[in-house]
Amino acid sequence: MHTYRSHNCVQLNKTNVGDTVRLSGWVHRVRDHGGILFIDLRDHYGITQVLCDPDSPVFAQMEKVRSEWCIRIDGNVMARDEGLVNDKIPTGEVEVFIRDMEVLGAAEELPLMVFGDQEYPEETRLKYRYLDLRREKLQTNMKLRSDVVAHLRRSMWDADFREYQTPIITSSSPEGARDFLIPSRLHPGRFYALPQAPQQFKQLIMVSGFDKYFQIAPCFRDEDPRADRSPTDFYQLDLEMSFVNQQDVFDTIQPVMQGCFEAFGGGRKVDTDWQQISYRDAALWYGTDKPDLRNPIKMQIVSDHFAGSGFKIFASLLEQEGTQIRAIPAPGGGARKFCDRMNAFAQKEGLPGMGYIFWRDLGEGMEAAGPLAKNIGPERTEAIRQQLNLGVGDAAFFLGGKPKAFESVAGRARTEIGNQLKLTDLDRFAFCWIVDFPIYERDEETGKIDFEHNPFSMPQGGMDALNGDPLDVLGYQYDLACNGYELVSGAIRNHRPEIMFKAFEIAGYGKDEVEKRFGGMVNAFKFGAPPHGGCAAGIDRMVMLLADEANIREVIMFPMNQRAEDLMMGAPNEPMNEQLRELHLRVIPQD
Repeated sequence: MHTYRSHNCVQLNKTNVGDTVRLSGWVHRVRDHGGILFIDLRDHYGITQVLCDPDSPVFAQMEKVRSEWCIRIDGNVMARDEGLVNDKIPTGEVEVFIRDMEVLGAAEELPLMVFGDQEYPEETRLKYRYLDLRREKLQTNMKLRSDVVAHLRRSMWDADFREYQTPIITSSSPEGARDFLIPSRLHPGRFYALPQAPQQFKQLIMVSGFDKYFQIAPCFRDEDPRADRSPTDFYQLDLEMSFVNQQDVFDTIQPVMQGCFEAFGGGRKVDTDWQQISYRDAALWYGTDKPDLRNPIKMQIVSDHFAGSGFKIFASLLEQEGTQIRAIPAPGGGARKFCDRMNAFAQKEGLPGMGYIFWRDLGEGMEAAGPLAKNIGPERTEAIRQQLNLGVGDAAFFLGGKPKAFESVAGRARTEIGNQLKLTDLDRFAFCWIVDFPIYERDEETGKIDFEHNPFSMPQGGMDALNGDPLDVLGYQYDLACNGYELVSGAIRNHRPEIMFKAFEIAGYGKDEVEKRFGGMVNAFKFGAPPHGGCAAGIDRMVMLLADEANIREVIMFPMNQRAEDLMMGAPNEPMNEQLRELHLRVIPQD
C-alpha cells in the first residue's frame, strides 16, 4: 500500500465496502458521540467520515486529535445506516472504521477556524493565508482560477496563436501607473523596472514577423488598491496580431471570452450580441466607460426643459458654457419614500441633493409631484415624461453642471436605482465594447492639450486627423465591459513613426523625448513595421466575476493587503546593510 494513501477523500463509495484503505488529510471536524469519535477527514478533493470507538487499537491516540491536525489513517470501509446517509457529499454512503493512525503534522491553537463560515478580519486572514486557503470557498475559487487559465490557453491555441514569453526585468516605461524599480548591482545608479505590461515587447514580436502572439502574463504596477484591483501585480491574457483591423480583434477575442464565461458561469446567461458603444455615448447614457448593461436604465439630456424655467438653480446653471442637465429615469420608483432615499444617497456622494419628479395616479388622471414639478410647471414636466417614456408609478432624478464633474456620481446613482428597484438582472453576464475613445483632452486650468487615453493608439484618419482639432481626434482603442467592470483593453497600434511623432508633438512631447522614452519600439518601426493590434484581458477580474466575489483578493492565492503589504512573508522588509552596499544604495530615514 502507498505510504500515505490508497484513495483520496472523495473516491470511496458503496463499491468499496469491506475494503481496507489508507487515507491522509486534515481533521476538519471532531464529534464525540458517547465514546464514539466521528471525524470528518478532508483533503483537496473532498471529505470522508472516519470513526473510532474503544475497540480500535488507536482510540487513545485519536482522542488527542484536534482540528487541522494532518493525519494518516488505515481502516475498513463500512456502509452507513440508511438513515445516516449524507447526500451532500460524494462519500456520504460510507464511513471508515479506523484501525491505525499516524500524526503527520500536529496543529497548534488555530488563529482562524477552517470549518464553518465564521468571518475573520482581513489582516488575520492574510497573515495566516495558508489556513484561510484551506477553507472550502477559497479552495473552490483557486480551482476555478486554474481551470479558467487552462481554458484560455486552450482557446488561444485553438485559434492558431502561439505562446511566447517576454522579459520580466526591463527598462522603465511609463504606461499610466508607477513602476516597480530594481537597482542594478553591475551598473551603479541605474535601475531596471518590472513591466507594467508586455505592451512594447508584444508589439516588437509583431515587427519581428510573428503573426499571432499570446501569453498569460504577469504585470506589475505600483497602484492604489481597489476592490477590483491589486496594488502590486496581476495576470492578464495578453494577445497581439498583425495585419488586422479593430473588428478582427473583436472577432478573435469574443469566442474566447464568451466560451470561458459559458463554461464557468454556473448556468448564468451569457450575452452573445455584444454592442459597440462609443465612449461619449457610454458617458452620457451610463456615466461610465464600463457600464453594467444588466441595468436597463439609460440617462438622457433634458437641458431644454429647464432652460429659462422657474427652477432657478438649473436655469442659471445652463447659462454657463458647457453645462447640461441629465435625467436618470426610474421606472417603478414613483414613491416619495424612494425619492427621499435617493436624495440621501446623493448627499452621501457629496452633493447637496438630487432633484426629482415622480408621477402618481389621482384617480381622475396623472399628476407630477415633487419640488421640480412645482417649479417648472405642468407643460415642461409633461414634456420630460414623454421624452423619458415614463408613466404612473415612475420617477426621474436630475443632475446638472459640467458633465465631467457629475457623470461619475450620476453613474453610481443609476446603479443604485437599478439595484434598489430590482431592475438589474443579476443572473446574466452582459458584455459591450466601448469604442471611439478620444486621444486628447484639454486641461481646464492650463488649457494644455494632453493625452486622455492610450498615446500609442492609431488615430482614426491617420495623419489627416492630427491636422485638425485635437479634441476631435478619436483612436482605434477599445475596452470590453462586463457587469460594470472593465475586462479587456486594447487598440490598433500606431505603427507609423511619422504619425507617432506628430501625435506626441500635439501633446507637447518633442521627437527627442519620444525617442528617449520609447526608443526601442520607435526604432523598430523604422524597419518595416506591419499594421498590428491586440488586447489584454484581466484574469483576476474575470475570475472575480465568475466566482461572484466582490473583492479581487478572494481569487488571488497570496494577495497583498490594502497597504500593499504581504503580512504572511513580511514584505516589504528592510534590506541588510550588505545588500545596500552591494547595490551602492543608501536609505535616507524619513523625518
